[in-house]
Amino acid sequence: MRILGVDPGLTRCGLGVIESASARRVTLVDVRVATSPSTLETPARLAQISAVLEAVLDEHRPEALAMERIFARSNVSTIMGTAQVSGVIMLAAERRGIPLSLYTPSEVKAAVTGDGRAGKEQVTFMVQRLLGLAEAPRPADAADALAIGIAHAWRGAAAPVGSGATTDAQRRWAEAEKAARRRS
Repeated sequence: MRILGVDPGLTRCGLGVIESASARRVTLVDVRVATSPSTLETPARLAQISAVLEAVLDEHRPEALAMERIFARSNVSTIMGTAQVSGVIMLAAERRGIPLSLYTPSEVKAAVTGDGRAGKEQVTFMVQRLLGLAEAPRPADAADALAIGIAHAWRGAAAPVGSGATTDAQRRWAEAEKAARRRS
Protein backbone atom coordinates (compact mmCIF):
# COMPACT_ATOMS: atom_id res chain seq x y z
CA MET A 1 0.00 0.00 0.00
CA ARG A 2 1.26 3.45 -0.88
CA ILE A 3 0.65 5.97 1.90
CA LEU A 4 1.08 9.73 2.01
CA GLY A 5 1.86 10.95 5.52
CA VAL A 6 1.27 14.65 6.15
CA ASP A 7 2.54 16.86 8.95
CA PRO A 8 0.39 19.95 8.30
CA GLY A 9 1.76 23.43 8.75
CA LEU A 10 1.41 26.77 7.03
CA THR A 11 5.11 27.63 7.02
CA ARG A 12 6.34 24.05 6.52
CA CYS A 13 4.11 21.12 5.57
CA GLY A 14 5.84 17.75 5.60
CA LEU A 15 4.82 15.28 2.87
CA GLY A 16 6.20 11.75 3.11
CA VAL A 17 5.28 8.94 0.74
CA ILE A 18 6.03 5.39 1.84
CA GLU A 19 5.30 1.94 0.51
CA SER A 20 4.15 -0.73 2.95
CA ALA A 21 4.60 -4.17 1.44
CA SER A 22 3.98 -6.25 4.56
CA ALA A 23 3.79 -5.97 8.32
CA ARG A 24 6.63 -3.88 9.71
CA ARG A 25 8.30 -3.39 6.29
CA VAL A 26 8.21 0.10 4.87
CA THR A 27 10.25 1.81 2.20
CA LEU A 28 10.71 5.45 1.28
CA VAL A 29 9.17 6.60 -1.98
CA ASP A 30 9.48 10.38 -1.62
CA VAL A 31 9.71 13.06 1.02
CA ARG A 32 9.45 16.82 0.69
CA VAL A 33 8.43 19.87 2.61
CA ALA A 34 6.03 22.37 1.07
CA THR A 35 6.82 25.84 2.31
CA SER A 36 5.18 29.25 2.21
CA PRO A 37 6.73 32.52 3.36
CA SER A 38 5.02 34.45 6.14
CA THR A 39 5.29 37.60 4.00
CA LEU A 40 2.46 36.35 1.77
CA GLU A 41 -1.24 36.60 2.58
CA THR A 42 -2.84 33.38 3.83
CA PRO A 43 -4.72 32.52 0.60
CA ALA A 44 -1.47 32.68 -1.39
CA ARG A 45 0.31 30.58 1.22
CA LEU A 46 -2.43 27.94 1.09
CA ALA A 47 -2.18 27.91 -2.71
CA GLN A 48 1.57 27.27 -2.53
CA ILE A 49 1.12 24.37 -0.11
CA SER A 50 -1.74 23.01 -2.23
CA ALA A 51 0.32 23.11 -5.42
CA VAL A 52 3.06 20.95 -3.88
CA LEU A 53 0.46 18.59 -2.37
CA GLU A 54 -1.28 18.19 -5.73
CA ALA A 55 2.06 17.47 -7.43
CA VAL A 56 2.82 14.73 -4.88
CA LEU A 57 -0.67 13.25 -5.30
CA ASP A 58 -0.35 13.30 -9.11
CA GLU A 59 3.14 11.82 -9.12
CA HIS A 60 2.75 9.09 -6.49
CA ARG A 61 -0.98 8.29 -6.45
CA PRO A 62 -1.22 7.17 -2.80
CA GLU A 63 -3.93 4.72 -1.78
CA ALA A 64 -4.26 6.27 1.67
CA LEU A 65 -3.54 9.59 3.31
CA ALA A 66 -2.60 9.86 6.99
CA MET A 67 -2.37 13.23 8.72
CA GLU A 68 -1.54 14.48 12.17
CA ARG A 69 -4.60 15.59 14.07
CA ILE A 70 -4.46 19.25 15.12
CA PHE A 71 -3.79 19.65 18.81
CA ALA A 72 -4.14 22.63 21.10
CA ARG A 73 -1.21 24.99 21.41
CA SER A 74 -0.89 28.31 23.11
CA ASN A 75 -0.19 30.16 19.83
CA VAL A 76 -3.58 30.77 18.19
CA SER A 77 -2.08 31.89 14.86
CA THR A 78 -0.15 28.60 14.61
CA ILE A 79 -3.33 26.62 15.30
CA MET A 80 -5.25 28.59 12.67
CA GLY A 81 -2.61 28.12 10.00
CA THR A 82 -2.35 24.40 10.73
CA ALA A 83 -6.14 24.07 10.65
CA GLN A 84 -6.33 25.88 7.33
CA VAL A 85 -3.68 23.65 5.76
CA SER A 86 -5.39 20.57 7.20
CA GLY A 87 -8.60 21.66 5.47
CA VAL A 88 -6.79 21.97 2.13
CA ILE A 89 -5.36 18.48 2.57
CA MET A 90 -8.71 16.98 3.60
CA LEU A 91 -10.39 18.56 0.59
CA ALA A 92 -7.73 17.21 -1.80
CA ALA A 93 -8.11 13.71 -0.35
CA GLU A 94 -11.90 13.85 -0.56
CA ARG A 95 -11.89 15.09 -4.16
CA ARG A 96 -9.59 12.25 -5.19
CA GLY A 97 -11.42 9.59 -3.20
CA ILE A 98 -8.37 8.84 -1.04
CA PRO A 99 -9.25 7.52 2.43
CA LEU A 100 -7.98 9.90 5.11
CA SER A 101 -7.04 8.91 8.66
CA LEU A 102 -6.01 11.22 11.49
CA TYR A 103 -3.50 10.42 14.22
CA THR A 104 -2.65 12.18 17.44
CA PRO A 105 1.02 13.01 18.00
CA SER A 106 1.21 10.43 20.81
CA GLU A 107 -0.24 7.71 18.55
CA VAL A 108 2.45 8.41 15.96
CA LYS A 109 5.25 8.47 18.52
CA ALA A 110 4.04 5.23 20.12
CA ALA A 111 3.78 3.47 16.76
CA VAL A 112 7.25 4.48 15.61
CA THR A 113 9.25 4.46 18.86
CA GLY A 114 7.14 2.46 21.28
CA ASP A 115 6.82 5.54 23.53
CA GLY A 116 3.94 8.01 23.11
CA ARG A 117 6.05 10.68 24.81
CA ALA A 118 9.17 10.30 22.65
CA GLY A 119 11.02 13.42 21.59
CA LYS A 120 11.49 14.65 18.03
CA GLU A 121 15.08 13.37 17.93
CA GLN A 122 13.96 9.86 18.86
CA VAL A 123 11.20 9.89 16.23
CA THR A 124 13.63 11.13 13.57
CA PHE A 125 16.19 8.47 14.53
CA MET A 126 13.61 5.69 14.30
CA VAL A 127 12.27 6.94 10.95
CA GLN A 128 15.82 6.93 9.58
CA ARG A 129 16.44 3.43 10.93
CA LEU A 130 13.10 1.95 9.85
CA LEU A 131 13.44 3.28 6.31
CA GLY A 132 17.14 2.38 6.08
CA LEU A 133 18.19 5.93 5.24
CA ALA A 134 21.84 6.99 5.25
CA GLU A 135 20.86 10.36 6.74
CA ALA A 136 18.02 11.58 8.89
CA PRO A 137 15.21 13.31 6.97
CA ARG A 138 15.39 17.08 7.51
CA PRO A 139 13.74 19.29 8.54
CA ALA A 140 11.75 17.67 11.36
CA ASP A 141 8.53 18.20 9.37
CA ALA A 142 9.80 15.70 6.78
CA ALA A 143 10.63 13.10 9.43
CA ASP A 144 7.26 13.68 11.11
CA ALA A 145 5.38 13.17 7.84
CA LEU A 146 7.19 9.87 7.28
CA ALA A 147 6.47 8.83 10.88
CA ILE A 148 2.75 9.53 10.33
CA GLY A 149 2.79 7.35 7.20
CA ILE A 150 4.61 4.56 9.08
CA ALA A 151 2.13 4.80 11.96
CA HIS A 152 -0.71 4.35 9.48
CA ALA A 153 0.95 1.32 7.88
CA TRP A 154 1.64 -0.29 11.24
CA ARG A 155 -1.69 0.48 12.83
CA GLY A 156 -3.38 -1.73 10.26
CA ALA A 157 -4.60 1.25 8.27
CA ALA A 158 -6.87 2.81 10.88
CA ALA A 159 -10.46 3.60 10.02
CA PRO A 160 -10.78 6.60 7.71
CA VAL A 161 -12.31 9.85 8.94
CA GLY A 162 -16.08 9.73 8.81
CA SER A 163 -16.29 5.94 8.96
CA GLY A 164 -17.49 5.99 12.56
CA ALA A 165 -14.76 3.57 13.64
CA THR A 166 -12.00 5.01 15.78
CA THR A 167 -9.25 3.88 18.11
CA ASP A 168 -9.46 4.40 21.88
CA ALA A 169 -6.96 7.25 21.62
CA GLN A 170 -9.00 8.89 18.84
CA ARG A 171 -12.19 8.61 20.92
CA ARG A 172 -10.46 10.15 23.95
CA TRP A 173 -9.11 12.93 21.75
CA ALA A 174 -12.57 13.68 20.34
CA GLU A 175 -14.02 13.74 23.87
CA ALA A 176 -11.29 16.17 25.00
CA GLU A 177 -12.02 18.44 21.99
CA LYS A 178 -15.76 18.45 22.85
CA ALA A 179 -15.02 19.25 26.50
CA ALA A 180 -12.72 22.11 25.45
CA ARG A 181 -15.44 23.57 23.20
CA ARG A 182 -17.95 23.42 26.07
CA ARG A 183 -15.52 25.32 28.33
CA SER A 184 -15.08 28.07 25.71
